[in-house]
Order: sequence, then C-alpha cells, then structure tokens
Amino acid sequence: MNIRKSFALALAIMTAAALLLTGCGKKDDALAKIKERGTLVIGTEGNWSPWTYHDESDTLVGLDVEIGTLIAEKLGVKPDFQETDWDAILAGVDSGRFDIACNGVGYTEERAQKYAFSTPYVYTHKVLVVRGDNEEITKMEDLKGKTTANSPGSTYAGIAEEYGATVTSASTLDQTIELLLEGRVDATINAQVSIEDYLSQHPDANLKIVQVLEGDPVAFPMAKDAESLVNAVNEILDELRKDGTLSAISEKYFNLDLTKND
Repeated sequence: MNIRKSFALALAIMTAAALLLTGCGKKDDALAKIKERGTLVIGTEGNWSPWTYHDESDTLVGLDVEIGTLIAEKLGVKPDFQETDWDAILAGVDSGRFDIACNGVGYTEERAQKYAFSTPYVYTHKVLVVRGDNEEITKMEDLKGKTTANSPGSTYAGIAEEYGATVTSASTLDQTIELLLEGRVDATINAQVSIEDYLSQHPDANLKIVQVLEGDPVAFPMAKDAESLVNAVNEILDELRKDGTLSAISEKYFNLDLTKND
C-alpha cells in the first residue's frame, strides 16, 4: 500500500472514530435550553373545556393550563402557552415548535413510537354520543356506514374509522356538537368529562350518551430526544400526585378525581 493510500485510509478511520465519539457523547440539552430561554413553550388548543379554554374574561384556563403552569414554575421558568388547532399540536412537538403539549393527549403505543410521554396525570373514559332522538346507534358496532364528527388525527377519529364510520372534521367541541345537533353527522366519540361538562352547561341539549368505553391514560407528549425534560416533568408530576395537587385540580375541573385508573 503506497503512502497516499495509507494516509487516506488513516484519515477515513479517524473521521469515522470522531463521528462515533461525537454521537456517543451527544448531550440531551432539552431542559438546559428551556432554563436558558426562561420559558416552557406549551402547545394547546384553548377551546376544549374543561381541559384548555377561555373563561368569561377571555383568560386561558383549564386543567391542562393549570398543570402546565405548575410544571413551568417548578422548572423555574415561565409558561408560554401557544394556541393552535389540534392537528398541529403533535406536529409542533415533533418540529420543536413546542417543548410539550398540554391538551388532554391520550397515550397510545402508536404515538409512543414518535414521542416521549410523561407518566399519566389523569385517566379518561370515552363515550359514544348521538342526538336524543337517534334510535339507530346504541353501540360502537352501529357506527358502520355512519358519520361522526371529530378532530382530524385524534384518537377518537381513529376509533370511529376502525368501526367503519366516515369522519367529518371538527376542530372544536362546540363545532362537533353543532354538527351533531344539526343532523349533519350521526354521532361523535369524545371524552366523557368533556361531554358531561357540556351537558352540565347545556342541560336542554338534544344529546345522549349511549355507550361508555374503557378508560385511557392521558399524558404529556414531548420530543423523543428530550429525556432530561421528560424526567423533570415526571418528578414534578410525582410530587403533585403525592401532595394531592393533581387530585384537587381534577376535582376542580371535572368534579371527579380522575388521577387513578379505577
């Protein structure tokens, strides 16, 4: 082997080794960046009561807003809530636009392949809802060939499609209910707490729950490579769980303690 070839081979080996060492030594600086910036950027809808919504004074409030604010404070930074449509929230986490999503996001194995999730902070049940005068749909199997209203890309939309329904896009709960009441869709699958909250505020609404489905863990999605942030959030949630804060917030917004999966 001549000198030129030997040098080229040595250089290639050194370059490969350097790249390998750089990759192995790559630091997870997600939490450090947040602390340096001084804000936790939180993606949320702002129109899904009682999770995240605007009160009569147009202040952003809700269970996710309150917990997200506590997480930011305990990290030593300020919360920066950025409102967007549901189908842009996870994409925002994926692109780095948001550090975390606080929006009642249900944990699924499919989502967990792309995002890192915190430990669950509440568990929710899904319900199948129809108009009060609908006698054709009484269970999920009856959705075949029917139409539902749901946020595109949501867990609920996916379930409706699995049962053979055609999903009409609705970006807010109010829009979902409007489509249902006007007869433009046959049903919706939604969070029981959200539907119960709506019915408590609109007791004369021509709606009925025909089936309650199993409970789901709800957690905060973050970027896959943000392990430092995930660990910090989990420590905070553990603290809030142990001192009763999570239960109190759940009772405040849902009149139920949904922090336990039972």
